[in-house]
Amino acid sequence: MAEAAEFHGTRPSPARRWLRQAAAVVLAVPLLSLAAQVPAAHAAGAPAAAEPTGSRTVDVSLNTLTPQAPAPDDTVTVTGTVTNKSKQAISDAHVALRTGPLLDGRTAIDNAAQRTGYLPGADGTEIDGKYTEKYERLAAGARREFSISVPAEDLQLSSDGVYQLSVTLDGRTAAVPWQDQVLGIQRTFLPWQTEPTERQSRTTYLWPLISSSHVTARTAPDLKQTRVFDDDELAKEISPGGRLERMVALGKELDITWVIDPDLLASVDAMHDGYRLPSQGDETVPGAKKNRDAATTWLNELSKAVAGKKIVSLPFADPDIASIAHHGKSVPGTLGSYKDATEVAADAVDSILHVRPSTDFAWPVDGAIDRSVVDVATSAGANKVIARSDSLQERGYLPYTPSATRPIGRGVTAVVADARLSTAFQGDMTSAENATLATQKFLAQSLTLTRQDEERQRTVVVAPQRMPTASQAQTMANALHALEDGRWSLPQDLDQAAKAKADPDASTRIPSASAYPKSLRKQELPRTAFESLRGTEQRLTDFEAILSEPSRVATPFGRAIERGLSTTWRGRPAEAATYRTDVRNYLTNLTSQVQLIDKTDAKLSGRSATIPVTVQNNLVQDVQNLTLRLTSTKPTRLKIGDSPFQERPIKISGGHSQTVKFTTTINANGPVPVKAQLYTADGRPYGEPVEFAVDATEITSTVMLVIAGGVLLLVLAGLRMYTQRKRASRGDGPHNGDAPAPSEGDGPEGDAGSDPPAGGDGADAGRQKDGAAGTDTGTESSEPSGAGERVDR
Repeated sequence: MAEAAEFHGTRPSPARRWLRQAAAVVLAVPLLSLAAQVPAAHAAGAPAAAEPTGSRTVDVSLNTLTPQAPAPDDTVTVTGTVTNKSKQAISDAHVALRTGPLLDGRTAIDNAAQRTGYLPGADGTEIDGKYTEKYERLAAGARREFSISVPAEDLQLSSDGVYQLSVTLDGRTAAVPWQDQVLGIQRTFLPWQTEPTERQSRTTYLWPLISSSHVTARTAPDLKQTRVFDDDELAKEISPGGRLERMVALGKELDITWVIDPDLLASVDAMHDGYRLPSQGDETVPGAKKNRDAATTWLNELSKAVAGKKIVSLPFADPDIASIAHHGKSVPGTLGSYKDATEVAADAVDSILHVRPSTDFAWPVDGAIDRSVVDVATSAGANKVIARSDSLQERGYLPYTPSATRPIGRGVTAVVADARLSTAFQGDMTSAENATLATQKFLAQSLTLTRQDEERQRTVVVAPQRMPTASQAQTMANALHALEDGRWSLPQDLDQAAKAKADPDASTRIPSASAYPKSLRKQELPRTAFESLRGTEQRLTDFEAILSEPSRVATPFGRAIERGLSTTWRGRPAEAATYRTDVRNYLTNLTSQVQLIDKTDAKLSGRSATIPVTVQNNLVQDVQNLTLRLTSTKPTRLKIGDSPFQERPIKISGGHSQTVKFTTTINANGPVPVKAQLYTADGRPYGEPVEFAVDATEITSTVMLVIAGGVLLLVLAGLRMYTQRKRASRGDGPHNGDAPAPSEGDGPEGDAGSDPPAGGDGADAGRQKDGAAGTDTGTESSEPSGAGERVDR
């Protein structure tokens, strides 16, 4: 303190400096002593956790509160358990209810829900002692159940509004045996509205039917193209007690707006028609009949549930709009896939449920938006975006929650869901206590919102989590049933909410990209995911162009690419990458079923020859619009036709092959590399090329003359032998021994016996030479063989 009293910039006197140093030494002695004791304490082991004391001694669990929003003539019943968490027994204990105070706003409700421990004056007063449950002794660790019923008129509620309702356990411990104290407390909320409010809120509750992707791009090789599923998880969801089965059963009794992913309907419909599951290798096995029956039942029940209700259809497979906006829109084809997913949505829903849905709503994940998200959301035709109030926040002070409808420019309307109500049922709702507390808080916030300004008619939209669990769905349904008496809330569908008059004082400013939640950005699909899907889409386009029935691959693969964009991949990056890889690999496997057969090196002789090349089609359907090109890499030595390459159109029936023969011209000896390649109609290479060598041997003019000379000699020798045999066959020939030998130069006999003229033989030899040159390798047709040749297996 002496140092603090000194003026800034002056130096202390020597006496003061000495006093300060001495004080520092005196203070340091106990600190050093304490520091020396710390290691010893750690060496002896850390002390045990402190025993619960005060209002945390007993855990109070509130399991049910009925009715959730009581009327004046109701009796309120609260049930639950108390558990002594301490090591001491509690005597003279009793469980009681406390009401109050009246909470004056939505923030007050949040604060009360977060508070722990008893706070005198803030936790109300205990209701009349006759509404208690007593325990003479509560042993250490003991657990007891309680049930307390109190007529609403005895709850000491003076005026309408939301009250804090607490359940407390009072008793005595060995530490303080002379007086009662609050040893445990659990708070909840009690909405109290004796008469309908002047203007009830119009509440829209979205009921989402969405599931993760379960259908692969594979189909069975049959006319129906039976779908192949990854697993049987979808069957579990739609079977009795499953998540989606409960969503339909509960939603059927509620006044809600159904929000449906067409992919879910298409998947269940495929299961209903008969589906297959992966087995060993590339084999598949039929799905269980009980699962097909469950699919049939679920679709029938859903059709009944949505009859006469409002249905909003998401784009097929629920694309991740924010991921597209932040990482995918610059990748060619991504926005086109998003648009395709939107365009097929209405027909998919209509064909299965026979109800025409709305497709002009976009729903970014958690309702988080920025300008790029809105632009992508509306790029495929939607003009309404379901946002959330923690994203589109109020810029100025408003003493009330404004209506959901907000015009945000460019003809787009933001339908802003209330963040508190939309997140009310997240977390584990399998616990009865969690479900009860969530329901009471939801009702309290709903009533408080309405009472903020009863003269304003406001619309309220609730957009819960995309895929609620069965217990979460049950809790949501319980809360909505509590609103059905219409004392402060009336239902309306999403279309009506979007058309309601906008509040001129509400914020319409779209958040900047920097305001987008970082936690959501971490879950987005990366750019590499969109590039991978783009590559698959390009290969699919090339493949479709050669097929006689392109729709047999366009539909399953197009839908698979759209599934690759799904919001349901958030938090599952490894599974998403595996799905994309499987789709690409399966498409590659299909495209490889149309291929060139490998060739060995060939040997040709002569000035012309033919080279056969075989194309194989192992697909079920025909292929067309392909061109086979054979190219010589050394056209000065070997020409294909009259040029370095030659092309032939290809059309092959399913399960067959076609051999195409190319005419070649040999100009020089030696091996020549040749390449065969298939091309699509737009000139893109299709499949892998086949390369082989042609060893060409040309027969020169000199060689041909030598061959002709040899042939001539053979002919002359043959004529001479023929003449001699002719003479020997005469009757007066030398065989009788009496006839004289003919004289040289005598008549016809002498002429016949003379050698033939060289010129005549030469002409004959020349004609024979020409004929031989034409038959060295055999003339073969250059036209394609028939398309009906079977594939060699």
